[in-house]
Amino acid sequence: MSKKPYYITTAIAYASGKPHIGNTYEIVLADSIARYKRFIGYDVRFQTGTDEHGQKIETKAFESLSTPKEFVDEKAGEIKRIWDLMNTSYDRFIRTTDPDHEVQVQKIFKKLYDQGDIYKGEYEGMYCTPCESFWTQSQLVDGCCPDCGRPVKAAKEEAYFFKLSKYADRLVKHIEENPEFIQPESRKNEMLNTFIKPGLQDLCVSRTSFKWGIPVDFDDKHVVYVWIDALSNYITGLGYDADGNHSELFKKYWPADLHLIGKDILRFHTIYWPIMLMALDIPLPKQVFGHPWLIQSDGKMSKSKGNVLYADDMVDLFGVDAVRYFLIHEMPFENDGVVSWELLIERVNSDLANTLGNLVNRTISMSNKYFGGVVTNGGVSDTYDEDLKKVVTETRIKVNQCMDKLRVADAVTEIWNLFKRCNKYIDETMPWALAKEEDKKDRLNTVLYNLVESITIGASLLEPFMPDTSAKILQQLNTEKRTVTQLGSFGLYPSGNKVTDSPEILFARIDMNEMLDEIARRFPSKAEEPEKEKKPAKVEEEKTEPAKIEAVKKAEITIDEFDKMQLQIGEILSCEEVPKSKKLLCSQVKIADRTLQIVSGIKNYYTPEQMVGKKVVVVTNLKPAKLAGMLSEGMLLCAEDDEGTLALLTAEKDMPAGSMIS
Repeated sequence: MSKKPYYITTAIAYASGKPHIGNTYEIVLADSIARYKRFIGYDVRFQTGTDEHGQKIETKAFESLSTPKEFVDEKAGEIKRIWDLMNTSYDRFIRTTDPDHEVQVQKIFKKLYDQGDIYKGEYEGMYCTPCESFWTQSQLVDGCCPDCGRPVKAAKEEAYFFKLSKYADRLVKHIEENPEFIQPESRKNEMLNTFIKPGLQDLCVSRTSFKWGIPVDFDDKHVVYVWIDALSNYITGLGYDADGNHSELFKKYWPADLHLIGKDILRFHTIYWPIMLMALDIPLPKQVFGHPWLIQSDGKMSKSKGNVLYADDMVDLFGVDAVRYFLIHEMPFENDGVVSWELLIERVNSDLANTLGNLVNRTISMSNKYFGGVVTNGGVSDTYDEDLKKVVTETRIKVNQCMDKLRVADAVTEIWNLFKRCNKYIDETMPWALAKEEDKKDRLNTVLYNLVESITIGASLLEPFMPDTSAKILQQLNTEKRTVTQLGSFGLYPSGNKVTDSPEILFARIDMNEMLDEIARRFPSKAEEPEKEKKPAKVEEEKTEPAKIEAVKKAEITIDEFDKMQLQIGEILSCEEVPKSKKLLCSQVKIADRTLQIVSGIKNYYTPEQMVGKKVVVVTNLKPAKLAGMLSEGMLLCAEDDEGTLALLTAEKDMPAGSMIS
């Protein structure tokens, strides 16, 4: 029986510099999904690569006294080196300078032109060179690019345009009829309500102001602009042919099952790309997932701020699998994740060294100490065993449910719950106490057997996320990775098998202060300053008191009065500014199976983009009122300090929208 094909892609990295740890997160996330799909029986095709044309690269090449091709060869090599360092299992690393790609881009452009979807015109507007985007005056934010915040300049040039508006209604229909097409759901609402339904402008798809691009073969003044060039890599990398002579790879794997991209380029992949495919009469990808960002603890990574972290630096200090685990574990499904040196050290110590590493080492060491490394099922059960077996055998189901929803961090958490249950089992059964009683030998054998079997199942599930660590654990247990069908059974470890007699320390504990000193020495511009030990203040020194919050005390209420207020967790699906208001934002907030429109005076503290996706505390039974002419059906709860700064109250854990607060 042939395996079902599964095609996954990442965005192609722009070959203008070294990818930081936030860029690296995407390739590790995609690799985990690809490995998991292979594990459960899919025939996976995994593609990544580099976007190598454009004015920014032409300028950087000139500044570095190299040709554009020499420049991108070096940068693409660096990106590929990082992806390989992170042990990613891609099938093709495509470059937009690859000859097969360039030929097809020219043919795609000509086909769209011949059928009337591309036409020649003139573009005049404000141009952002880093983003390679034109903007109208009304789209600018404080006179700067709305995407990156950098200055723009007036530009005017002849260009070819793609008729986006021709396909807008068809795209809306597709998105509404395929609710899984754009994920998470909050991003889908943003694309529909903010960009598509207000009206699409035709898209500039060629340039004449620079030369580093794929030439338009019937008009040599023009080069193909980034949209058709970069986005089409997903089909050219499979052997798509605009003349219809597609390769077997294309016939097998297209349409893509998943485009995995950053939330900042969702618009290009859910508007421009689907419309291009509609014009080419090609099926649309099944799903586009816009993952959140991984940001530094002191804000978005920026070279000018000196807070950029790189994967190879982190791997040097902590190893590949520790960094892979950290990247996957720290990124929530919809909200941005935070990275810091301290947090990474804490995760290595608590999760990797303690929960996992110590478990494996203790189990193997006890097997060697008490039975010369031979693991035998003694057949003597106790009440603790059944709960352990239930947790272990159900982990496969829970992991699969998480992965089906692309909740990769949650899947890893389920595996760690298995390892934590094993540690609890050791505390419950106390093997060291059993070893003191000769008549408890068979029970001790059973306990150690159950631990080895449980760790084997956990290590097998761990392989997509931490492949090297999984292999090391299984090697030390002298066993093979389980197949997906075997994971639902408990007791497959061969009784009488022998574990290694010299267990390897998987992850050593790290001294926080020593490591922070080492980081500061190696990467002074990147290290976070550790909090220095404070010396006792002298008596005569003036002491600075912390600021106090003076809360206005309100009249006491009874529990019955409080009970009248209904508080629930709400998920903000979309948010927009209220016209002609300096303070108000209007949010669409999901509460269980209904959506409330809530107007809030928090515009000075949050942008609409920052609001989308948040899980907030909502008063849901407040009498509706009109604010600035708009109906408000509830209230978002905030905290306020003495300076008037507001902060939304959010759920500590990822609670479902509609959860009651009591």
